[in-house]
Amino acid sequence: MTETVAIPYGLPMERDAGPFDPPRQITRLREARPVSPMVFPDGHEGWLVTGYDAVRQLMADTRFSSRQDIGVLHVPYETPGMPVATAPSPQVPGLFIAMDPPDHTRLRRKLTGAFTVKRMKQLEDHIVDVAERQLAEMARLTPPVDLVREFALPVPSLVICELLGVPYADRENFQVNSAKFLVKDQPLDEKMAAYSALTTYLAELVTRKRAAPGEDILSDLARDDDLTIEELTGAAFLLLLAGHETTANMLALGAFALLENPEQLAELRADPDLLPDAVEELLRYLSVADIFYRYATEDIELGGETIPKGSTVVVSLLAANRDPRRFDNPDTLDIRRKARGHLSLGHGVHLCLGQQLARIEMRAGFEGLLRRFPTLGLAIPAGEVRLRTDMNIYGVHELPVTWTKSDRADPTSHRAIR
Repeated sequence: MTETVAIPYGLPMERDAGPFDPPRQITRLREARPVSPMVFPDGHEGWLVTGYDAVRQLMADTRFSSRQDIGVLHVPYETPGMPVATAPSPQVPGLFIAMDPPDHTRLRRKLTGAFTVKRMKQLEDHIVDVAERQLAEMARLTPPVDLVREFALPVPSLVICELLGVPYADRENFQVNSAKFLVKDQPLDEKMAAYSALTTYLAELVTRKRAAPGEDILSDLARDDDLTIEELTGAAFLLLLAGHETTANMLALGAFALLENPEQLAELRADPDLLPDAVEELLRYLSVADIFYRYATEDIELGGETIPKGSTVVVSLLAANRDPRRFDNPDTLDIRRKARGHLSLGHGVHLCLGQQLARIEMRAGFEGLLRRFPTLGLAIPAGEVRLRTDMNIYGVHELPVTWTKSDRADPTSHRAIR
């Protein structure tokens, strides 16, 4: 019988194989036992799921609950990397990512119409314009500049603010507190202070929208008397956080990955029709939202193992997306790969609500960036780029880039990115 995997200092998340690759220990676990028993530092027993097939099966099975009020939740403590078990936390109204059907179904259904493929397609030209304006602002600066600050963060922030009806002038509030909330190793009171600041702001915002709704998604929700202010606040928190943090990190880390793979970058510059496939491959290859928790509500067979009722199950999307049983040469970035079927945007009932929006933002962002700056390059050695290993959504804290001032690509010549 295979020996239980004991992880003495939390999950093995050290990016020891490179800035874009899974930790070697995670990779070894996936190859040896894709569904691995593990022991948390506090002695709590759980499971780590790293194989593609097992992760996909788990995410489609609602018996693996997303609710945090029924399982043992692991939170950071003062000692970095040392998660400790706490009592189950109460459900947060409106935070449907941490709900199961039918509660999840009820709330998600109210938002489905706002994020349909048709509606996102209608917004595509506007999203391209947002990206182009931001690139034009960046082009006026003297390099080197931080691509995160000048491009990767503003574009999705502007778009989600417009969609939700959040004043972009308030971005410092939500960007700073979102970043604080996503820090992994911090005392719980600091995380909750950031969360409280965000939700207090959003509660005031949705209360105003209920009194005087406008033409935006939060106003549409506020018109629904079936939703309480608390539910509106929770939904707004989730949409705002997910709507800018994940795409911002994909744009920055994706640019870093392309610059570190010059052959792939050259291919993409030569043939922009590869953009849709390139975006899917970057989503698979980078998997910026990696670790998720689920809780077994009954004994469940998974990957040849029996997961006992009540078990905490840790899921690694990055490991699953790099599984050689599913993708050939998975640790190679290949923009011609047909990577659809990756799990970066979820699977099952929790498939990302804003997946089409994210794809359009990434296609517009990468197309514009590579066209406007044909000589774009890192301004510092790759080894000096500050990685977000301390955050729950992976990426780079800063990406200093430079270009030659001879870059004179026609800013009006952007092509259709569909």
